[in-house]
Amino acid sequence: MDFNVKKLASDAGVFFTRAVQFTEEKLGQAEKTELDAHLENLIARADCTKNWTEKIFRQTEILLQPNPSARIEEFFYEKLDKKIPMRTTNGELLGQYMLDAAKDFGPGTPYGSTLITVGEYQKKLGGAERDFLQTSAINFLTPLRNFLEGDWRTISKEKRLLENRRLDLDVSKARLKKAKLAEAKAAAEHELRVAQTEFDRQAEVTRLLLEGISSTHVNHLRCLHEFVEAQATYYAQCHKHMQELQKELRSANGDSIPNAFTGSPSTSAVLAGPSGLSSSSLPGASPPAHPPVSSGHSGLEASTLKIEEVQPPATGTRKAKVLYDYDAADTSELSLLADELITVYTVPGMDPDWLIGERGNQKGKVPVTYLELLS
Repeated sequence: MDFNVKKLASDAGVFFTRAVQFTEEKLGQAEKTELDAHLENLIARADCTKNWTEKIFRQTEILLQPNPSARIEEFFYEKLDKKIPMRTTNGELLGQYMLDAAKDFGPGTPYGSTLITVGEYQKKLGGAERDFLQTSAINFLTPLRNFLEGDWRTISKEKRLLENRRLDLDVSKARLKKAKLAEAKAAAEHELRVAQTEFDRQAEVTRLLLEGISSTHVNHLRCLHEFVEAQATYYAQCHKHMQELQKELRSANGDSIPNAFTGSPSTSAVLAGPSGLSSSSLPGASPPAHPPVSSGHSGLEASTLKIEEVQPPATGTRKAKVLYDYDAADTSELSLLADELITVYTVPGMDPDWLIGERGNQKGKVPVTYLELLS
């Protein structure tokens, strides 16, 4: 392997000279050519763009693929320019486990048939997740990566070259000041003119690249909109699948579990979370929409349900806190005041969006969405 000793010695000398020059600039012992304010602002804006783009890119990677080992594997596939193998999502894997378990438990049993139903929908959720991951990787992650690994590397290279040209210019200025003889001054002035020309040319090249950051922002804005659209589509699909799953489970189970509070999209919105906070404690919370009168209860028409004849079950009553004021629509319903405590229970055949509420001697139907179940 051939080494150019002279070039190596020259590069080492330049490195040492510039290290000394940087030190003298920091100590205020050497002149430093300042960039114009516009160029300084462009550099600061570009650095800010790079730093935040990198953070957003890394965190989006974690959001889409929480498993660090899988991320490392995908990184190597990309560097080797190979196609990333299709990976089964957790939802699909869970769905397959449920289907396999149903075969062992017996698909004709209540538990087995329910496992089949839930497993199929888990696989649908997993498929929707895979589509979301693929769309987000193409429309959002790839443009950010292209900026960091392409445009930004070019900008960084030109910025370093500009810094070298500035150092050369400062060295030329220092030599001109130290020159005493006319011949030495003439040579130093020529060197200074050449250094100034190269610095100005490099400053213009760097400025044009940095002004392209505005176009980068526009491109990333478009990609961000596409990412949000992909998220919205994914969550809408999940919501649709879960609603369909709940309907199937309700129709399949019927009244097999008496006095159980059947889950529904409305009840999930008011149950207290792990921290014990309910939706009423959130800023700007507003009462949910009034449940449709026509669907107040299935199997029991309002005309046939006599509230005064309804008796609480031996087991299954619960306490509930009222989240919002509610005005009864008819005599079969019970008006509510926010923050009061009432006793609630259900009766066979009653719509899961409604419960029977009791307060002292008063009794009537109450919407589940206005309650937080306590016990």
